[in-house]
Amino acid sequence: MILQRVFALTLLAACVALAVMAWPYQAAFSYEPVGPRAFPLLMLGLMGVGLLYLAIRPTAIVRKDDDPELDRETLCKVGLCVLLLLVFASTFESLGFIVSSILIGVPMARLYGGRWLPSAVIISLMSLALYWLFDRVMEVPLPLGLLDVLEN
Repeated sequence: MILQRVFALTLLAACVALAVMAWPYQAAFSYEPVGPRAFPLLMLGLMGVGLLYLAIRPTAIVRKDDDPELDRETLCKVGLCVLLLLVFASTFESLGFIVSSILIGVPMARLYGGRWLPSAVIISLMSLALYWLFDRVMEVPLPLGLLDVLEN
C-alpha cells in the first residue's frame, strides 16, 4: 500500500510541476475563447484530483481474480503501444495525419488480434473520416504531409 501512495504522490508532484510550467503560457494567437492553456491545465487538475484520492485512500487497491495478469506478454504489448505512439508523434508532421495514422493503426490493430485486411480497411477509413471531421467540421487544421499534393 505504501508503494501505491508513493507512486500517486510522485505523479501528483509531476502534475503540479507541469501545471506550474503551463500556467504562464500565452500564445501569439488564440483560436478558442479560453486560450491554449485551458485544456492542459484542466487535464492536469483532473489527474491531480484522482492522484490525491489515490494517495489518501484508506484501503489499498487489490488485484481481483478477473483482472488481467501483468505478465511478460502484456508488458510487451504495452511497450509496443508506447513505441508505436512515439513513432506516430515523430511522423505526424512529416508524413501527415492520414498516412501516419494508417502506419500506426494497422500494427496496433494486429497487436491486439485484428486480421490484416479488415484492420487495413477500417483504419484507412477511420483515418480519412477523422481527418475530414477535424479539418472540415471542427476546423482544426491537421497536416497532410505526403498527401499535400491532393489539396486544392
